Amino acid sequence: MRQAILLYLFLGVSAYLSCVSLVTAEDPYVYINWVVEYGRAAPLDVDQRVILVNGQFPGPTVNVITNDNVIVEVENKLDEPMLITWNGVKQRKMSWQDGVLGTNCPIPPKTNWTYRMQMKDQIGTYNYFLSTLMHRAAGGYGGFNILARSIIPVPYPKPFEEITVLVSDWWKKDHKELQAILDAGKPFPLPDGMLINGKQSTVFDVVPGQTYLFRVSNIGITTSINFRIQGHTMHLVECEGSHTEQEAYESLDLHVGQSSSLLVTINAGNPWDYFMVASTRFTKPILTTTATLHSQGSTRPASTHLPIAPTYHIHWSMKQARTIRWNLTANAARPNPQGSYHFGTIPVVRTIVLENSAAEIDGRTRYAVNKMSYINPETPLKLADYFNIPDVFTPGSIQDSPPAGPAVLGTSVLETSLHDFVEIVFQNTESTVQSWHLDGSDFWTVGFGSGRWNTARRRRFYNLYDSPTRHTVQVYPYSWSAILVSLDNKGMWNLRSANWARRYLGQELYVRVWNDEKSPFTESDIPPNALLCGKAKP
Repeated sequence: MRQAILLYLFLGVSAYLSCVSLVTAEDPYVYINWVVEYGRAAPLDVDQRVILVNGQFPGPTVNVITNDNVIVEVENKLDEPMLITWNGVKQRKMSWQDGVLGTNCPIPPKTNWTYRMQMKDQIGTYNYFLSTLMHRAAGGYGGFNILARSIIPVPYPKPFEEITVLVSDWWKKDHKELQAILDAGKPFPLPDGMLINGKQSTVFDVVPGQTYLFRVSNIGITTSINFRIQGHTMHLVECEGSHTEQEAYESLDLHVGQSSSLLVTINAGNPWDYFMVASTRFTKPILTTTATLHSQGSTRPASTHLPIAPTYHIHWSMKQARTIRWNLTANAARPNPQGSYHFGTIPVVRTIVLENSAAEIDGRTRYAVNKMSYINPETPLKLADYFNIPDVFTPGSIQDSPPAGPAVLGTSVLETSLHDFVEIVFQNTESTVQSWHLDGSDFWTVGFGSGRWNTARRRRFYNLYDSPTRHTVQVYPYSWSAILVSLDNKGMWNLRSANWARRYLGQELYVRVWNDEKSPFTESDIPPNALLCGKAKP
């Protein structure tokens, strides 16, 4: 096995270098160096340990351009192995760079590792965060924005300035305390508060009469939010890589893991300050945090009368979700209009129904998908697949619909074929809002509905004309959400609950997108700096 792995690595390095040489001839490079370490902060007025990136909490915002090659060297100064995942970045043909335990060995403490990624044919508002253990509850996150190339116009006037806004729930407990609660099978506590850009008192300087693009992400780990700006109307122009019809909203729901771009023109005339407001949805009690938009020349503080938001109105939120529509005449990262891809006319080759559930396994709380609660093997699935290592996972180990019987522990891998066009229905039989994220692809959010899904729901509830593409979709209590996805990115891809406590306890799986052709045109080979661990370790 050792000799075989070394031979594979040699061949992989050769293939990888040949592919890189083709890319470097035409696309710019962006080099980033990060140190990930512990620090101290008091986000909720209690001094506690947080995770810093280059000494910052939150970490630095990354702004790159479509097709840029981004090289990120990460030094791990934590006391535990860690990985960073790039939430929404598709990693075309390169699941090796995805930064989750199914594709990568974690970066050991006191070592470095370098991510090499291309922002291939993407634009949009995304983010990054630590994907290991419960590190995300301590920070280590930041904004990641992919800007359009200058030769491809966006369907709205150039804003005066772009502002990245990261809204998160927060706990006064250390991330290791929160992890211990989950390991003991105890209920995960409600957050102690909410933050905007790591604070309860962030200030953004604005100029009256100017139009700003607010890139807003719900970077929290458990909680849906409602976002609004006092005295202003917001126009939604993009969500997770889709240019949208520019609907006007007084407030907008963002569920865990979701991102959107909002155009806002600051009121002209007598300059005032205004509150930016984020409050929790579907929680008791409701938690609220604010940031201040400080208008140039203002001597008037923001009014303490905050704009009212919905609280537990599930039907209201579902109706709003249906108003978010694709701009069919606008391009995205490519010059051809989004509407030229008629997704609603493509035959579906397979329907997969995934049902989340809470379960007790071996006396402890776990969460499952189709009665399988995921456990990470010591060997990443991608390495086991590449080196043909047996007894790590079984393709097709999770069923296409929820089976009968109790939930069990397992390594869930959904087997699919490259270029399959698949319908996935997320069925929620619990009283909490779920949020699902797919790495490696975006998908069309074609339907939302109450109760149990059946094939008759397609005719009544599906929008097969101008549903937007996203990478994260919400599923309301005792309801379902349906997506269509073109699996045109070969690799091993994480499909997970964006609610991190549930994901930590098993609510995830991997989608193996596969064909038998070994070619750099369908999937890049193993990178020369790939870390090896488990059964793949030479």
